[in-house]
Amino acid sequence: MSPADKVAVSNDAVKLAGLVRFVAESCPGTTPDYARFREVVERLGTDLAALSHGEALIRSAAYTQAYQKDPEASCRRAQESFGPNGTVVPGLLGPG
Repeated sequence: MSPADKVAVSNDAVKLAGLVRFVAESCPGTTPDYARFREVVERLGTDLAALSHGEALIRSAAYTQAYQKDPEASCRRAQESFGPNGTVVPGLLGPG
């Protein structure tokens, strides 16, 4: 196990990474704000690099796949929660 694998990774950060990947791939007209994403992930106590490999990457990919089961509804919910007027993290997603 490498030192990077031992870094604490917030489950919320993993979910967010899966959502951002899903939006970038599957939601026309919507683009993640990657600077905002990095800021939110760091506030959750997770190093962004820790999300790009190992178990965290596998877990986030599982969330991406779950969102892809109903892309239209998932894109709508993503906008409601993370769009410019989002109820969870406003401004994480913007027009693309």
